[in-house]
Order: sequence, then structure tokens, then C-alpha cells
Amino acid sequence: MKRKKRRQEQAQAQHGPPPPKTGVYRPFQDLQQKLPPPAPAPPPRRRIVPPAAPPPEERERASFESAMAGVAPLERDHVPSRRSVPPPPPVEDELEAAERFLAAMVQGDVPFDFTGTDEYLEGKVQGLDARLVQKLRRGEYAVEGHIDLHGLDRHEARVALRDFLERAQADGRRCVLVVHGRGLGSPDGIPVLRERMKDWLSRGSIGRRVLAFASARPVDGGTGAVYVLLRR
Repeated sequence: MKRKKRRQEQAQAQHGPPPPKTGVYRPFQDLQQKLPPPAPAPPPRRRIVPPAAPPPEERERASFESAMAGVAPLERDHVPSRRSVPPPPPVEDELEAAERFLAAMVQGDVPFDFTGTDEYLEGKVQGLDARLVQKLRRGEYAVEGHIDLHGLDRHEARVALRDFLERAQADGRRCVLVVHGRGLGSPDGIPVLRERMKDWLSRGSIGRRVLAFASARPVDGGTGAVYVLLRR
């Protein structure tokens, strides 16, 4: 009994007097009073709203102003005048160009384009439709006259050719055949007339009457003759 009483006194000295007997046992009542008060609740966090983006017009203006920073405007005296720039040359009218080309053809001033080999002759005035030359080469034009220059020297042959083409054009003939030979019977074996034929048919008074020429088919003399397409 003494030991039990002593333990009660020690507990009372350590924890205080026992609670009054009210019929309800509350062992943690005194302990709750000794606890520190609860910490206050933190304030609510504010929501950060980002600033609204500027409209595209303001962004473009700000970008332009930033790029032009430090640029000084030109003085009025240094601004080039539009009147000082010479105007571009006028474009030639296609009709005027065609008329000048036809006038040059009439005067015989249009240069020729040449094709072929040492034996084969072919030429046409510049700008002539290539289909006409193809028809001439294939012998599709009816031969309306011919001249044979065998036995003539180059001076006689040129005069005879000039007179023949002048009469043929006056008669309204379109295609004629000129036989110049291959030069097999010449002393040196050189086809003198064939060598001269290209120059005669493309220049001077003879060239003014010619649109195109091409070596004939074998049935009409082959490389020893040439078809000549005359101007109307």
C-alpha cells in the first residue's frame, strides 16, 4: 500500500493532480492545453496573368522603327529625279519590221543562208520559210524552163544566166533549172561554173531575182544542175 501511494504521489508531482471524477475520462485534455497554437494559414496565391500581345500592326511598326534607327533621311538635293533617267528605246513594230524586210528583198539586200557540201549547193534568203526549200530540194516544183551553160566561160555564163533569169521572171515563171556541169571536161578538172554559181545566185542583179536554190535530183542532173526558185 505504501508503494502504491508513493507511485501516485510521484505521478501527481510529475503530471499534476488527477482530474476530478466526473464520470468521463480525458487523459489528453491537459496535453492539448500545453500544445502551441496552430500556425496561421498562408495567404492564397495570386494568379499571374501575362500581358496581352500587341496587335500585328504595332509589332510591324515597332520592327520597322527598330530597323530604321539611326538612318538619316536624304536631302532633297541628293534625291535622284525620275526625269533624269532616259526612257527605254521604243519597241519596233512587227509590221514595220516585216515591211522593211520585204523592201530589202526587193532591192536584193537580204543576205542568204547557205547549207550543203562542196558538191551539193543550197541557199535561201534569210527569213524564208524552210518548207519552201524542202519542196524545192525534193523537186516538187514544176520546172518551167532551163538553161545549159556547158561550153561557156565564166563571163559568158554569168551574162547568159542573168538574161535567162530576167526573162523567166518577166514571164511569171516560178522554178527553173540551171545546168552548170560538174567540171569533168574542164582542163584542170575544176568545176569553175559550179564554184561561181553560189555567188551569182545570191548577189548582185542575179541575186535580186532569187528566193532559193538547191542542187537538182539525179533525174534532173544531180549535182551538175541546180533548181532556182524565183521571186514573184
